Amino acid sequence: MIRVLLADDHALFRQGLKSLLEAEGDFRVVGEAKDGWEAMRHALEAKPDVILMDIQMPGLDGVQATQAILKEWPEARVIILTMYRQDAYVFEAVKAGARGYLLKDTNASELIEAIRRVHAGEVLLDAELAGRIIQDFRAKKESSLPLHAELSEREIQILKLVAQGYTNLEIAAELQLSEKTVRNRLSEIFQKLHLNNRTQAALYAIREGLAQPEPEE
Repeated sequence: MIRVLLADDHALFRQGLKSLLEAEGDFRVVGEAKDGWEAMRHALEAKPDVILMDIQMPGLDGVQATQAILKEWPEARVIILTMYRQDAYVFEAVKAGARGYLLKDTNASELIEAIRRVHAGEVLLDAELAGRIIQDFRAKKESSLPLHAELSEREIQILKLVAQGYTNLEIAAELQLSEKTVRNRLSEIFQKLHLNNRTQAALYAIREGLAQPEPEE
């Protein structure tokens, strides 16, 4: 069962999404929010598997809510909902750590598939947006070596698993480490690579050939 939080200021849109998802049988809507403040509260209380976050809401908008949620809960899987592919807010939200975005005119089958893929650990970004983000967060220092040359073999292993969508708990089990050790190592990796979150780390690993993106079906 995939537990989903819906954050959108239009009640009819939320109701439509809820009916659509729960008709699938393997989705359960565990909360609804009409603004960013409610989204943040529900997210941190219910810890849903996936959060569908409208980008334009009153009070706290989708970008601010995403940033606040990920600051408290870095493993949250947020999908941004937007009317426009080139929305500048989308860029900022994904930089903040959202796992991708969906246009509001996406058809039902694409929406359901996207949620399942993000739940499975994938990052849903088109090449143009991914490239913009990578260029934005890459360090500007002069060096003949890539930034990940500073990483230990164990840190490279962790980075690869992050790119494959593993959670901290799953990485700990895979590498026979404690979850606390994984969290500490990830903090060190982010610092060495000048990154802010898991989404950026996954994109970096793919860009540098340390991991392969999931093939398109």
